[in-house]
Amino acid sequence: MKYRRLLCAGILALVLPMAAQAAVSVFVNIAPPPLPVYVQPAIPAPGYLWTPGYWAWDPIAGDYYWVPGTWVAPPVVGLLWTPGYWGWGTGGYFWHGGYWGRRVGFYGGVNYGYGYNGSGYHGGYWRGGVFNCNRSVNHLDPRFARNIYEERVVENHESVSFHGGQGGLVARETAEERAARTEHHVAPTPLQHQHEQVAMRAPEQRASFNHGAPTLAAMPRPSIEHSAGIPRPPTRMEAQRVERSGPPPRRTEAQRVERAGPPPARMEAQHVERGGPPPGRAQQPAHVERGGPPHEGGGRGEGRGGPGQERER
Repeated sequence: MKYRRLLCAGILALVLPMAAQAAVSVFVNIAPPPLPVYVQPAIPAPGYLWTPGYWAWDPIAGDYYWVPGTWVAPPVVGLLWTPGYWGWGTGGYFWHGGYWGRRVGFYGGVNYGYGYNGSGYHGGYWRGGVFNCNRSVNHLDPRFARNIYEERVVENHESVSFHGGQGGLVARETAEERAARTEHHVAPTPLQHQHEQVAMRAPEQRASFNHGAPTLAAMPRPSIEHSAGIPRPPTRMEAQRVERSGPPPRRTEAQRVERAGPPPARMEAQHVERGGPPPGRAQQPAHVERGGPPHEGGGRGEGRGGPGQERER
């Protein structure tokens, strides 16, 4: 089965006259899985923009794998992210890679959520070199997102992850998206590329392993290793449970020693220091002879700047 799937996939390198950017289009004759449902983690630092997760293709394994959604620092102030998408072509599905640009282009009508509801981006906009965040579609931390406004966005909750073909999304490129496609684009950052490569090396991110429900669907920011210092975002139920009860108290070693007093070995040393002989050991418990301690039983401010005609693109 693995070799059949490998025979069904090919890599086509296409050099496109898109500024100074070369794009690689992947051709697969197997439709990508539906988009998983996940909770967006809070923004980790000022100036970060959300980039949604997506299904990528591993030609060696012959399998799709999920690249987690993450907050990313744009390469240049004023740029917005256009997500990549799968689109049906002649006999298969082609991957159209994402890019940075002044305006958001066409991404197949795919509803990635959190401001990417199929057309354009509704999660925020640039003005005067400052990014204004829409809190109705983003999980914001007032420490890092000070220019906040609220604008309701209607989302269709469609989980189809590809455009065109049987069962695919029906969406047409708007005039604004067509103009954005012809403008200068900036390639994904090196950290975004590393983020994708790390996801490809994680077996639990593969569709054949997780059956469309990846172990790590979103993370606060890209890292060289998904498990290096970046905890898994809590599920909705876990977040609600912590909010109701608060974090459990953590008993430290210092607190245990303070309540129990110094261990017997230290008491003997103090006794000798005062000039008296150490107490006899015959009646002392075995754990005192070894010098160990006795055995114990049994974590908004907002500056409204609503959208208007003067938005910078």
